Amino acid sequence: MVSAGLEIMGLSMCVIGSLLVMVACGLPMWKVTAFIEANIVVAQTMWDGLWMSCVVQSTGQMQCKVHDSILALSHDLQAARALTVTSCVLGVVGMMVVIAGAQCTNCISKENVKVRAVNAGGILYIISGLFVLVPLCWMANNIISDFYNPQVPASKKREIGAALYIGWAATALLLIGGSLLCCSCPSSGNSGYSVKYAPTKARTSQNGEYDKRNYV
Repeated sequence: MVSAGLEIMGLSMCVIGSLLVMVACGLPMWKVTAFIEANIVVAQTMWDGLWMSCVVQSTGQMQCKVHDSILALSHDLQAARALTVTSCVLGVVGMMVVIAGAQCTNCISKENVKVRAVNAGGILYIISGLFVLVPLCWMANNIISDFYNPQVPASKKREIGAALYIGWAATALLLIGGSLLCCSCPSSGNSGYSVKYAPTKARTSQNGEYDKRNYV
């Protein structure tokens, strides 16, 4: 029961983490405009994401444009695209593997194979969390470096967007949930002490009849 509870808890955390990775991958708020000038009332706010850039007017109107060329993007955006998509794919594959080997399903009959499948799914989720952690830290490092770089003009300075915080939360869920799945162990089928009974030997008298002294 304890192992099954760990599997359910770990799988739930990993599924939520994978969904958050997909949300962070699609959101355009990886980089947002930094308000560092004296006048914080600006006419527009710029969002930069993996797939598009958006401009939000002060009136509430928003215009988005998809990135035309992949090669024209910066290296951190190119790496973030590849790693986040790979993380999403690993999350889906890990969910299928864990469900196939879970104790509450009958897809696999052998107990040791079920445990290995759950452990393999946990490893896939941990790798998925690491894959999404790399572009998040890389992007955050570039944003902070450009923000404190005096040679970068104020109009090009950016701040960390909401997508990065969502991605960090997803990474934590994937790493913790994957670790719980790796701790899964086979459930012991026999509880208590095993008692072995020795076979009784029938004693016979010399004339071939059963000895009456064996009766109780």
